[in-house]
Amino acid sequence: MSPTLTRNVITTLVQAPNAFAGAPSANANQNTLVLYDSTGQWGWLGEAYGVMAGNLVTHGSKYTMHEAVNYVAGELNGYTGLIYIGSTYDEPLPTALLDDVLATTKPVLWMNDNIWQLSARAANFAGQYGFTPMYFDFSNTLTVTYKGVALQRNALSVPSGLLQTAINDPTKAQAIAIATNDTGGTVNWATKGANLTYIGEIPFSYTGPNDRYLAAIDLIGKVSNPNMLARKRALVRIEDVDAEDSPAQLRAIANYLYSKNVPFSVALIPYYVDPNGFYNNGVPVSIHLYQATGLVSALKYMQARGGTMMMHGYSHQYSNIDNPYTAVSGDDFEFYTAHINSTNSVIFDNPVPVDSMSWAQGRITSGFQEFSKAGLFPPTIFVPPHYAASAIDYQVFQSEFKALSQRDLYAIGWCPNGACGTGTPDYTRIYGQFYPYLVRNIFGSVVLPEQLGDVELVEYNNNPPRFPADILYSANCNTVIQDSVQSFFIDPTLDISYLKQIVQGLQAMGYTFVPVSVVMQN
Repeated sequence: MSPTLTRNVITTLVQAPNAFAGAPSANANQNTLVLYDSTGQWGWLGEAYGVMAGNLVTHGSKYTMHEAVNYVAGELNGYTGLIYIGSTYDEPLPTALLDDVLATTKPVLWMNDNIWQLSARAANFAGQYGFTPMYFDFSNTLTVTYKGVALQRNALSVPSGLLQTAINDPTKAQAIAIATNDTGGTVNWATKGANLTYIGEIPFSYTGPNDRYLAAIDLIGKVSNPNMLARKRALVRIEDVDAEDSPAQLRAIANYLYSKNVPFSVALIPYYVDPNGFYNNGVPVSIHLYQATGLVSALKYMQARGGTMMMHGYSHQYSNIDNPYTAVSGDDFEFYTAHINSTNSVIFDNPVPVDSMSWAQGRITSGFQEFSKAGLFPPTIFVPPHYAASAIDYQVFQSEFKALSQRDLYAIGWCPNGACGTGTPDYTRIYGQFYPYLVRNIFGSVVLPEQLGDVELVEYNNNPPRFPADILYSANCNTVIQDSVQSFFIDPTLDISYLKQIVQGLQAMGYTFVPVSVVMQN
């Protein structure tokens, strides 16, 4: 008998206008205040930085986020810690905020601008914290060393500079991360004095899998939950599985992972479409999951050996037009439009023209029906194709699935319940974020991490090839994060040796592969 098809009713989170719940991993006794800048020409960037910080905070605590200019006296008393992102030079910070920060013993993380306002307000800043904010350093600092690991700093971030600190009292303050420039000179990247930690930039732009962003994530965790567990876990996802894949290859992957006691997930495209016959000599192809009996048998085999099914879109393509590659399942975007520009880069355009809550709901419902007709239970985890969808789509995903496995994509101007922005997404200003552990994003969705990427044998769209050694290098960079979950995905058509190298490498680093259900719980 086929499993019963179920569908949830779209719901709205019940919460204060700018308060957000923590992930299942969060400490219920922790509550973090996140403040961001909002004035000036680049004020809109402050919202993006606030959202990104808030998403990361959820691994350790619940949080409230709002504009720094709206801070009221005594507000910090209701929280266990504070994160402030200074993105606007000389933002008019309330005196009450400066006074409360100077008076508190709770952990405070301050990024980039306006530390000089705090210093000027203090009776003796150097005496209290053991360091002094100085000036912006604009040298070509491309490496940040944190916890003994050299992290990259993209050259595109260099022109913004690093605000320097001077250690006045080494018994009270220390440089906990050091930036090194291309001539061997060093400057302080992050400084800690008493309860105040200061980062001399906003490390949320021009990030990558080996970036100083990872150090910032760890420092955010020390505010959101100072008692965060030190666990070493790993996830692997078999990607873009569809009716064209070899059942024998899928069984071989399951056998290998089972032999190594490695639970895994399978990102399945339930409806395979090649509308123009791109891979079939011009003859269109469409295969429903229930029609691919060999694949269905292999999927059940994989489940019996520790595989968890995920839905990877409905068809993982939009229409009979290239979007931006071939219009074929697994190649193209489904919920977003994109094109390849003259320099061979993929450019995100807009949500698809027919985007609406009912349209997105229809895609999900159709996907559930495919699983049911094939005798498989509809998954509770969704992987958005190419990690791209609209704010409307993400609300549907949040209502239909227990978790997402992805890197997030956001548009400026929209937060739930009017917590930030204008209430209308601006898709001309989008930004993305990846996570190294479980979070609950601003849409309310629990998000499983995926920060290591996948194996790519050739360069594509200005992305360099990526081999197991590159993934393991990134994994080593991620060791600076307490409670990191090392997570990667891999295409089943690749030689299985690539999968073996990564699995064995992560296990040699002391990481244990766990089912996604375990990570989702905590």
